[in-house]
Amino acid sequence: MARQPAKTLWYDRPRYVYLEFCVEDSTDVKVVIEDHRLVFSCKNADGVEFYNEINLYARVNSKDSREKRSDRSITCFMRKWKEKVAWPRITKENIKPAWLSVDFDNWRDWEGDEEVERAMVEQYAEMLEKVTEKGPPPAMDDLDPDDRGLIGDVPVLRVTRRGAEAVHFVPAALEPGAEVLLSLDWERRFDHMQQHSGQHLISAIAEQMFGFKTTSWELGRQRSVIELDTPSVTAEQVEALERSVNEKIRDRVPVTVRELAADDPEVETVRSRGLPDDHVGPVRVVDIKDIDSNLCCGTHVSNLSDLQVIKLLGVEKGKKNKTNLVFLAGNRVLKSIEQSHNTEKALTSLLKNGPGEHVEAVKRLQSSVKLLQKNNLNLLRDIAVLIARDFKSKPAPKQLFVLHRKEGDSEFMNIIANEIGSEVLRVFSTWEKNPSSTICSLCYNPASIQELIPHPMVLASRTLKRTS
Repeated sequence: MARQPAKTLWYDRPRYVYLEFCVEDSTDVKVVIEDHRLVFSCKNADGVEFYNEINLYARVNSKDSREKRSDRSITCFMRKWKEKVAWPRITKENIKPAWLSVDFDNWRDWEGDEEVERAMVEQYAEMLEKVTEKGPPPAMDDLDPDDRGLIGDVPVLRVTRRGAEAVHFVPAALEPGAEVLLSLDWERRFDHMQQHSGQHLISAIAEQMFGFKTTSWELGRQRSVIELDTPSVTAEQVEALERSVNEKIRDRVPVTVRELAADDPEVETVRSRGLPDDHVGPVRVVDIKDIDSNLCCGTHVSNLSDLQVIKLLGVEKGKKNKTNLVFLAGNRVLKSIEQSHNTEKALTSLLKNGPGEHVEAVKRLQSSVKLLQKNNLNLLRDIAVLIARDFKSKPAPKQLFVLHRKEGDSEFMNIIANEIGSEVLRVFSTWEKNPSSTICSLCYNPASIQELIPHPMVLASRTLKRTS
């Protein structure tokens, strides 16, 4: 089976550039990060081989760059050699491959973003260091069962704060009841809790309404995804599901945590993907009253009203005949609205019309650009014919025709060569691809090939690429 490029997303930050290779269930992952190049290869669950090679726009510090693999993708973050210098593109060549796209979910202005970036990179680094050092979870004997929770393997207590749930770290070495505020910021933790509780609610209602079982989920930095075991979900079903989950939020349904013995018959009635074979001790159940009971060791809000609102952004084709449901919960919905509003304001200023007319205005602009490009091409063709005829009209045309034109292209030069025909032995032409490179074209009469071979042309004025 032939190799193929993996779908790739990228975005720019003050100190780093990020690449995400979208391959699910990847194996044999190999990533080579050099100062000016990145090479990626892997296989997916079906044995399809993927290969991407990218000549980078600018130099990176390969020694301070790394990658992180998840079940859905492989993310590479590369330290810029020149920090705080924006990259207009990820590739050295000013050509956008079909498999490469900008990750608009993660693309945003740099202002005030450096601390976020630093925290994200440190989080990746810490994850990589600890991935092979996972120890047993600490005991929770000093906590009241009704107040227990988990962040990873860390026991926590929960308290109410501004109408929502705060998280407190409880080191095992402290006396029972002692509390220390968790070092990570409250807003980030609360955001995670909103997305996680939102996922429980959406999964439960989707199964109740349509029989769509959740097979996996991912709480991303910008958006979250639930994988549903169905080949398709209609727009009407998405609308009905969104309406139902938001009704539950407005009903202020409580969320509670309890523990059951692993051999308790009630465990069989709780929604779960099953316990690990080596599990020992009690199991933790998160209950959304009259809606869902689910085995879970994560942190959650204490009431669905703390979710504020859930927005389903739509569905995407998933792997193995499944469907990915994309959603936002809580504060992320507000941030998304703010971002959309700012974009709308910018477009209103640029397009000089109201938001309801933006799409039609862009369509008109696209049509105008296509027409201008077509007219420009026709004019270039006419100029090429005139240049060739002018050369042929001279009393004693030379055996070598040389031309450099800044705004030319291969078709322009080919027209000249065809118009001149076989009346000269050689036609040498160049044009600028971009400010840093020039492309050359050399056409010759086949009868003169023996003459050309012993006398190669040396071109040293610029870096040139031979096209024919």
